Amino acid sequence: MAGVALVTGGGGFAGGHLVQALRARGEDLLAPSSQELDLRDTDATRELVARAQPTHVFHLAALASVGRSWDDPRRPLVENHEMTLSLLEAVRAEARDARVLLASSGEVYGPPSELPVTEEAPLRPQSPYAVSKAGTDLLGGMYEEAVGLRVVRTRAFNHAGPGQSDTYVVGTLTRQIAEAEAAGERHVALRTGSPDSRRDFTDVRDVVAAYSVAIGLEPGVYNVASERAVAVRDLVEIASSHTELEVSHEVDPERVRPHDVPEVRGCARKLRDAGGWEPTLTLDRTIADALDHWRRVLAAARA
Repeated sequence: MAGVALVTGGGGFAGGHLVQALRARGEDLLAPSSQELDLRDTDATRELVARAQPTHVFHLAALASVGRSWDDPRRPLVENHEMTLSLLEAVRAEARDARVLLASSGEVYGPPSELPVTEEAPLRPQSPYAVSKAGTDLLGGMYEEAVGLRVVRTRAFNHAGPGQSDTYVVGTLTRQIAEAEAAGERHVALRTGSPDSRRDFTDVRDVVAAYSVAIGLEPGVYNVASERAVAVRDLVEIASSHTELEVSHEVDPERVRPHDVPEVRGCARKLRDAGGWEPTLTLDRTIADALDHWRRVLAAARA
């Protein structure tokens, strides 16, 4: 990937893995922190883009929690749009030939009417976060079609792996185990929402590899998905296999979402056919590495 890559959201979960992958490849990289650049500041954003002259822009910065978006719906709805608009305008004015990747989400599809979910499925977002991502996704499409920017929109389904917050299912399962181990317990009761909810999980390292592939493709929309759905109870079983603790499973009513969709599974054939991308890491590896991450975090906190 010749040129300069600009990454927003490089301090986040997926963004951190993307920055690490790009640096490992020796890419010329700029990844300002949120303290260094407030993307809502249009003048500062335009100045940075003018100075850096990026050839590739990965826009991952966002308020990204579905659950927290209900606590203050205005924030993701306003801020995610402001950040995306500011960046697209800066690129339009100062780096018009740059390739832009907007990291959207499989959440924009909402409850699927057919499985697997393809890029042609209608957008039916069901949370403030999902509405914000649908809006920024459409905004990127407008800048592609009406303005002529080279914008790729990736709609990633659930991703997991080392470094993920415990507000997500794999993050909370692995943290609960690591905390019980650190406390010297012999048993841990893993608390989750609905055990039968089935979701499409891809390792975050495969997701950012998909971003690196997709940004070089023709503008448009590309799903990022493993194309298989896994139940929460199966995640518990996999996590249990990576600890010597005795593990039980409890359903926490507060974690059960009303009107939970039984199964979500994406189709990534378009990205596979256009760019040759395939997931390479197993879910077993994803969960094992996520657990090891929490073990290191807790060990460091005790040191």
